[in-house]
Amino acid sequence: MKRLPIGIEDFKELIDKDCYYVDKTSFITDIINEKVALYTRPRRFGKTLNMSMLYYFFSMKQKDNAYLFNDMDIVNHTDSLQYQNQYPVIFITLKDMKKHTFENQKAMFAILIQDIVRKNQELLESEELNTFDKEQLIAYYRRSQSDVDLQNALKFLCGCLKQHYHKDVILLIDEYDVPLQSAYLKGYYDEMADFLSGIFSAALKTNDALEKGILTGCLRIAKESTPQAGFSLFTGLNNFKVLSIFDETSKQRFGFTQNEIDSLLLDYQANEYQGQVKEW
Repeated sequence: MKRLPIGIEDFKELIDKDCYYVDKTSFITDIINEKVALYTRPRRFGKTLNMSMLYYFFSMKQKDNAYLFNDMDIVNHTDSLQYQNQYPVIFITLKDMKKHTFENQKAMFAILIQDIVRKNQELLESEELNTFDKEQLIAYYRRSQSDVDLQNALKFLCGCLKQHYHKDVILLIDEYDVPLQSAYLKGYYDEMADFLSGIFSAALKTNDALEKGILTGCLRIAKESTPQAGFSLFTGLNNFKVLSIFDETSKQRFGFTQNEIDSLLLDYQANEYQGQVKEW
C-alpha cells in the first residue's frame, strides 16, 4: 500500500518516494494554451504541488527527471510532449513573505531573487551576456539593489535567461497573494500593493522574454484596486485570465473530484467512510 504524501509539495519527492498520487498532469495541457493566467483555489488544494509539477515538466534543467511523467495522463497527450523540458523556467513562491513591516517584506523578496540567481549561476559565465548584465546579477546576488531594481528583477532575470538559452522563459509565481494578506493585516497594504504591481507589470506585461506566466493564490485580488491608490495589480495586462474553482476545465485540475475520492477510498479499503468523507 502506497504511503500518503502528507506535507509533500515537491513533485519529484512525491514520485520518487512512490507516494500515492492523484494524477493531475493533464493540467499541463491547459497551461500550453495559456499566456498569463491566475488559478485561485482554497488552501490545501494542491496548488504548490501542481506548480512544482509544471516546473519539472517544462524546465530545461530537469531533463534527467523526465521519467517522473512515465505512465502519467500527460503521455496520452502526444502534442504536449513536444514542450517537455524545452524552456528556461523561474519558479518562485511568495509563501514566506509574511513579515511585519514593508521593509522586511522587500528584504524577503530580495532573498528570493538572490536564490534565483544562485540557481542560475551559469549566467555569470555566459558569453551571451555583457559585463553590465553580469554586474547587475551580482548586485542581485549580494542583495545590494534599489527598490526599482527589485521591482524589475523578474523581468531582468527572464531577459538574461533568454539571452543565454535563446528561448523565452516560463515564469511560475506561487502564492502571489500572501504578501498582500500580510500587509493588509499589518497596516501597509497600499505600499505592498504598489510594490507588487511594479513587479507584476514588469514581469508579465512588458516582458519580451516571457513565454508564459502562471500564478496561483487563494484570493482573487488580481482585478481589485487598492482602497486609496486606485489601481489594479495587473492593470493593462493583455490575455490575462483568472480561473477560479468554478471554471469548468480547471476545476478538475486541483483538489479531488468525487471519482478520485471514491478510488482513493477503494485503494485503502475504506469504503465504509464514503459518507463521512463527503460530509467533510
